[in-house]
Amino acid sequence: MKKEKKPDYVVFDEETQSYNGKILPYSSSLSAPKITPPDVTSWKNSHIVSANNQFKAKYESIQKEYQRMMQAYEYNDLVYGSKFNFEPIVGKTYHLYKAKDQSTFLSLIAPTECNFDYLGSFTLGPDKIWEKL
Repeated sequence: MKKEKKPDYVVFDEETQSYNGKILPYSSSLSAPKITPPDVTSWKNSHIVSANNQFKAKYESIQKEYQRMMQAYEYNDLVYGSKFNFEPIVGKTYHLYKAKDQSTFLSLIAPTECNFDYLGSFTLGPDKIWEKL
C-alpha cells in the first residue's frame, strides 16, 4: 500500500497521523500573511555602541584608579624607604629630602626653613599610608 503524499500547504503530522494546523502558534494556510522576522540589526548596532562605551568608561575608571594606587604605593615605598630617627605621628606633616649621597630622609623641618633638596611633603594617615600633600 502506497502512502499518499499530502500537499505542502497541508499541515499533517506523519508521526501522529493527524492534522495539527490548529495547534500551531502561527497561521499555516496559503492565504496567511508572510512571516518576516523583524530587522534588529539597527537596534543591535546602537546598543553595541552603547555597551562598548560603558565598558570603555569602566575600563578607563579602573585604569585611573590603578594609576592612583600605584602612585600612592610608590610614595609609600619612597617614604618608608627613607631614613628617619623618630616615630611619625598620624596626621602630622613631614617633609622628604634627598641627601648629598643621594639617599632620602624624612624630616620635621619645613622646606622654607632649610636648603636641602626637597622632594615633597607627606602626612601619615590612620591606615599608616603616607599621602603626598
